[in-house]
Amino acid sequence: MLDSKKIVLCVCGSIAAYKAATLLRLLIKAGADVQVVMTTDATQFITPLTLSTLSKKPVLVHYFEPTTGVWNNHVELGLWADLFIIAPASANTLAKMANGQCDNLLTAAYLSAKCPVYFAPAMDLDMWKHPATCNNVQQLQSYGNILIQPGTGELASGLHGEGRMAEPEEIVAFVASHLNKSHPLEGQKILVTAGPTYEAIDPVRFIGNHSSGKMGFAIADELARLGAEVILVAGPSTQVSHEPQVQRVDITSAQDMLEACLHYFETAKACVMNAAVADYTPTTVASQKIKKQTDSFNIELKKTTDVLKTLGERKRPEQILVGFALETQHEEQYAMEKLRKKNLDFIVLNSLNDKGAGFKTNTNKITIIDAQLQKTTFALKSKAEAAADICQKLVELITS
Repeated sequence: MLDSKKIVLCVCGSIAAYKAATLLRLLIKAGADVQVVMTTDATQFITPLTLSTLSKKPVLVHYFEPTTGVWNNHVELGLWADLFIIAPASANTLAKMANGQCDNLLTAAYLSAKCPVYFAPAMDLDMWKHPATCNNVQQLQSYGNILIQPGTGELASGLHGEGRMAEPEEIVAFVASHLNKSHPLEGQKILVTAGPTYEAIDPVRFIGNHSSGKMGFAIADELARLGAEVILVAGPSTQVSHEPQVQRVDITSAQDMLEACLHYFETAKACVMNAAVADYTPTTVASQKIKKQTDSFNIELKKTTDVLKTLGERKRPEQILVGFALETQHEEQYAMEKLRKKNLDFIVLNSLNDKGAGFKTNTNKITIIDAQLQKTTFALKSKAEAAADICQKLVELITS
């Protein structure tokens, strides 16, 4: 599960820092590519030379290297990593992480991380049980960081109790097990479409719609967090993916969308068609800008190829196809007809009559209707939360 994973191993100032060498060796043995980051205090417990020798990489301690002046870019570290492991995590560093204090390279890299963060606390019993530490741990967990529970045993103070850092073997096993559970779509290629299409009238004008792409981008990010290999075919949109592993393919027109989807659909396990693809496109496109010369101007339109229907006709039995229906009237009736006619496994319905749903908003109110016409209606949520609901339905179908 850790093979080829890019891991930032953060080592804080604690007597348990000596275990970092064993932890590092186990991560590398599991196939991970590990970059070590240390606090200044941590270097008093175990030398950077030891960890750099094991990792075959320079250990990063400072924003600027004292001898060369080279800047260690914490943002690049956050983007590079597939996951962070902070072990040992001292009470001081936990407090900084929980409250956004950023006075060293380790905390700066943590605040830049866009990946799962695991932390293995190490401290004396009274420090671990102090209300401030308990609050900090709860705060970190509320951010989505994952606690590797400390064990009970003999502590450096001579006391016996909870606060002992989990053993390196336990940490590796915990992370591998957690990744396996939290990445149910590992190894699955999923095609997602998002945003509008623009149908050219002339070199400067087009027919389009109000889709922002927010919902489709949120779905692509959530699928990537679940471990999927995501191909995002996006119409013109200012949205950006927050998951660096999402492969974005930019298109403009409905024909572009069709060609891109046909290219990737063959090897995809599932396709989530969220894009608002134009139903009609101008019959002819002027080669030069059309000048305003008459009081009226007619544009002849022709139907575009129905991308979703085309994929539904080509879908293999083991593939999953998801469509969307944005309606203004007879919502459920139209959605069910679309579900049947286009050979979908489920359809996501939303209505412009629902306040907070539809184009350009940060929220959505959805109903999922499956192939057996079973309906699940969700409350108004953020589009990120709605994306999680949609992706959970997809996970159930893929893993069933």
